Amino acid sequence: MVTAITTFGPSHFLNRELSWLEFNQRVLDQALDTATPLLERVKFFCIASSNLDEFFEVRVAGVKQQIESDAVERSLDGLTASETYRSITKRVRHMVEQQYACWREQLVPALADNGIRFLKFTELSEADRAWIEEYYRNQVRPVLTPLAIDPAHPFPQLLNKSLNMMVQIEMAQGGQKLRHLAVVQVPRVLPRLVRLPREDSRQDFVFLDHLIGHYLADLFPGTKLLGYWHFRVTRNSELYIDEEEAENLLKAVEDELHNRCKGAAVRLELEKECPPEIRAALLGTLHLPEDDLYVIDGPLNPTRLMTIHEG
Repeated sequence: MVTAITTFGPSHFLNRELSWLEFNQRVLDQALDTATPLLERVKFFCIASSNLDEFFEVRVAGVKQQIESDAVERSLDGLTASETYRSITKRVRHMVEQQYACWREQLVPALADNGIRFLKFTELSEADRAWIEEYYRNQVRPVLTPLAIDPAHPFPQLLNKSLNMMVQIEMAQGGQKLRHLAVVQVPRVLPRLVRLPREDSRQDFVFLDHLIGHYLADLFPGTKLLGYWHFRVTRNSELYIDEEEAENLLKAVEDELHNRCKGAAVRLELEKECPPEIRAALLGTLHLPEDDLYVIDGPLNPTRLMTIHEG
């Protein structure tokens, strides 16, 4: 009796990276589902973002390295690294658009209806403004360090996944008005959401980065503040250790973990309002193509909004 041999082709296999994105879509679907309890929707919204961070740090970083090494081999699903990368960027852009539309159009209004609000400075009372100013002077200002960008001060090595502000200022020099750029890092040691004191059950918050933005001129005395824009860099965090070559495996692991914050940039997230010249400057400095830019219409680094669910 002759047994037929089954031949498996690309149609029988799933791409690992694209399959993972479908898993994350199911996580995001929980945030999109109005039948899910509200705070659970917020939690899934945050988890979907955290998952994408790790996906870019490891999976996308690996695909980009294959492209840079001129790998032309096709994986079992029939895609080259370049084809996989193009499919990833298209799928992620759609996912991010869904995610932030959910935040703006569904979660924020629903949270407000349930006594959880995110206030702008124009919405603050005089008492709120006084409290915010004291909080800024005592808690925020001492941990802020503006970093100038000029020939004497190259672009700083920003921490992986840290939230930053690109600041443009104008100052008089030699009878001319010259424009300069600077970076202000939003400190991780402080909560992303600053809760305002209330005597009732309302939960009113101000975003820490908006608070810093309100007082930015304080950091650049003698200059004119022209604008500021939030951005966030995700870096290659995949571990590369040759166990046979490493004489001290523990030391090799420690060194690789230490270098994670200095890995090559693999993604730039940038707020929607950022002007083209600032966008181009950031991409050039980080050595990233336009394909690695994700324009965000909402709060960057929403993972830290998990405190809404927890609190």
